[in-house]
Amino acid sequence: MDLSSSIFLLLVFLLPISSFAEIRFTDIRNDNRPIIPFDVFGFSHGGRLELNVSHVSLSDTNPDLDLSKAGFFLCTRESWLHVIQQLEEAEISCALQSDLVKPVYTFNSLKGQDRFDVLYSQSDADQYTLVFANCLQQLKVSMDVRSAMYNLEGKSGRRDYLSAGKTILPRIYFIFSMIYFLLAIVWIHVLYKKRSTVYGIHFFMLAVVILKALNLICEAEDKSYIKRTGSAHGWDILFYIFSFLKGITLFTLIVLIGTGWSFLKPYLQDKEKKVLMIVIPLQVVANIAQVVTDETGPFEQEWVTWKQVFLLVDVICCCAVLFPIVWSIKNLREAARTDGKAAVNLMKLTLFRQYYIVVICYIYFTRVVVYALETITSYRYLWTSVVAGELATFAFYAFTGYKFKPEAHNPYFVVDDEEEEAAAEALKLEDEFEL
Repeated sequence: MDLSSSIFLLLVFLLPISSFAEIRFTDIRNDNRPIIPFDVFGFSHGGRLELNVSHVSLSDTNPDLDLSKAGFFLCTRESWLHVIQQLEEAEISCALQSDLVKPVYTFNSLKGQDRFDVLYSQSDADQYTLVFANCLQQLKVSMDVRSAMYNLEGKSGRRDYLSAGKTILPRIYFIFSMIYFLLAIVWIHVLYKKRSTVYGIHFFMLAVVILKALNLICEAEDKSYIKRTGSAHGWDILFYIFSFLKGITLFTLIVLIGTGWSFLKPYLQDKEKKVLMIVIPLQVVANIAQVVTDETGPFEQEWVTWKQVFLLVDVICCCAVLFPIVWSIKNLREAARTDGKAAVNLMKLTLFRQYYIVVICYIYFTRVVVYALETITSYRYLWTSVVAGELATFAFYAFTGYKFKPEAHNPYFVVDDEEEEAAAEALKLEDEFEL
């Protein structure tokens, strides 16, 4: 096994994996990779691994091959660091020879057969990665793999296909979905009560909240079915649909608020339209990457690439939506110096600065802090990163609604006759230019 393969597996250990180790079917075809990582799973003291492998085919049938150097094993992140050290110092020539891994099955037990079934009991509670090692460089392996990892719950012995530390996620997602549905009801009441000062963007805010609630309820059902049966039963499709719509509408909302659309002017400038034309396609790419990484797993050779694409595109979207807010702050600062309405513009400028800071904090927390929590937190408490991310998102939604709620005396809505006339004139000129 070469060093690059060891580092690749280490990267798999370090990257948070969205897969929840449901029942997985994997086809391996003429693969000579020395390391093929499968799912990551947090075992309790009553953990089980069901491994069913069929249609095993080896490119080299030489009876002198040492097939004990090809097989499946379980390994923790900490153990793998020491295994890499053992390989570098030539203490061992194959990861399967290390006393730090837990061998599940080696191919020397095949004895001419093309299939095998293993039920492996894991009593040592920890987070393990199921790995296939092939330390025979000339050997290409083909096989169909069915893997299922689960924990047994208490005296009932019922199977729980969610990793330890994530088993309460269905309940968490359901609670937050109810909170967002309640928030939507409250917002509808506010819109009705303040209907004389309601703008189009307020209804857009309502759509964002409803899509977030639907996304969470679908995710709760998705994880609930996986927890009980090992399969999402189609709820994952609904989750991806609402996740896609929620992501696009949220980023669009931030851009529209940042440009002052609907509040200050009924149009968007060309540069603001370009931001939306960048953000929306990038969100499509991000959601494709999310589906690929969630539905395949690290056994795919392109998995790490798609994971990096998702992270990169998400960061680009987060940075792009900040530009309209910066432009608005710049315009308000210049207006406060020149148009004689310094007090009004100063209030708007202060509000935009607050919103800019809050958007940056929200992006930093949900993209960096939550990611760090997911990486460094013990596998037993991985649910805490989900709670932290959802609390931060709810706080951001609540702040946005509170600061930009329909209210006549909100400094953001103070638009005098000259500004309205200027906005109408600009829109008229734009229409004439297009014609």
